[in-house]
Amino acid sequence: MPYVITQPCIGRRDASCVEVCPVDCIHPTPDEAAYEGATQLYIHADECIECGACQPACPVQAIYEESEVPTDCIQYVKINKDFFCARPV
Repeated sequence: MPYVITQPCIGRRDASCVEVCPVDCIHPTPDEAAYEGATQLYIHADECIECGACQPACPVQAIYEESEVPTDCIQYVKINKDFFCARPV
């Protein structure tokens, strides 16, 4: 199951997870124009290889395997997916 970034990332966007991701599936990155206006970072479920490198890199413990997202953050599964559906190609 892919990983999901949840509520603790809002307003933080630390990007430590971006630095360790071997497949660059976390966006927006600090190098992307959308980074400045983003409230949080997102993991592209179709690109995530489920390596888990991002999870321990997150200083606010916002990243969970999709099947382990706490019930009070379950909406973030859809929020992460929706970010990439609305993203221009």
